[in-house]
Amino acid sequence: MPPAGPPAMSNRPPPQVAAPIPAPPPPTPQQLTPIAPGAPMQGPQRLDDFRAQRREVQEGGRTVIYEPGRVIVRDPSGQAFVRHDELERFRYGARDIRVLREDRGETRTVVIRPDGSQIVTITGPDGRLLRRIRRDIGGREIIIIDNTYRDPQAVGGFYVDLPPPEIRIPYNRYIVDAEEAPPDVIYDTLVAPPVERVQRRYSLDEVRYSPSVRQLMPSIDLNTITFETGSWEIGPDQVAKLQVIADGLNQAIQRNPREVFLIEGHTDAVGNETDNLSLSDRRAESVATLMTQQFGVPAENLTSQGYGEQYLKEQTQGPSRINRRVTVRRITPLLNGGQAALPPPPPGVAPPR
Repeated sequence: MPPAGPPAMSNRPPPQVAAPIPAPPPPTPQQLTPIAPGAPMQGPQRLDDFRAQRREVQEGGRTVIYEPGRVIVRDPSGQAFVRHDELERFRYGARDIRVLREDRGETRTVVIRPDGSQIVTITGPDGRLLRRIRRDIGGREIIIIDNTYRDPQAVGGFYVDLPPPEIRIPYNRYIVDAEEAPPDVIYDTLVAPPVERVQRRYSLDEVRYSPSVRQLMPSIDLNTITFETGSWEIGPDQVAKLQVIADGLNQAIQRNPREVFLIEGHTDAVGNETDNLSLSDRRAESVATLMTQQFGVPAENLTSQGYGEQYLKEQTQGPSRINRRVTVRRITPLLNGGQAALPPPPPGVAPPR
């Protein structure tokens, strides 16, 4: 079979409803309870476990589907989006989790780790992530994600349309096949610069939901990971296949503690769109969780997002191993406007809060 081409840009028009994506269902007290290191993943592992719990409503011209831990939006243009609460991943290995409600309507969730360090996640009244901060035991802080900027030109606050980038590097170094690439190529891709100049800072939502923004960065396809139909559980036989990627991530984060990597989930076009979107999002989250649980990749340096069948690599409506993939992409330069090598703040200097 000839190699597949790059993932297709969605051929649907831009979102037509200029409204933010609703926040996912808030975590329950049980979902904010720490989980011991090495414990198996909690909760359902298959779509069949909760498909009947979905609730579909019409809000502002869009179809909004609520399911445990997720909200899925289909707008009139045909585009579909899924959002989930990432705090679930931070439970693993935590010593304590505290949720503080602030006067301005913001929520500050503090995950305290066994060594006393903290991960502070600040969300706005609408549930949108504002900042994620790592605070060491001496009180020094590093902002991992500053998501306070929002471009008024972005459709709904989350969609940006850019011209396709001009790729001047070999295709197999722009989209790297993890099954064939040696460890040095994996690492080089995880720290590679954008393929074109990044014009401005993009919010995390703009990166998540704008394919033309993500395409500014090289990526790695983990075609080696397989899942059972309708499931996002990663079997023991699959874990070792992630070792090289995890080693590269840890090395890159050690080099620059501010790095942020997006783990993307994609499916083939078999099945219905809602199932595929939910399934891909949960698979991406499973890989991110396993990276932390099994290989010690800091949870705060990872984020995950599912895209279902929207960006097929092999243009077929049938079953496709090539399309059922997880992708890893460095997004630090997109979040900070290309200033990807910002050093950590000097000891004792905390960024503004």
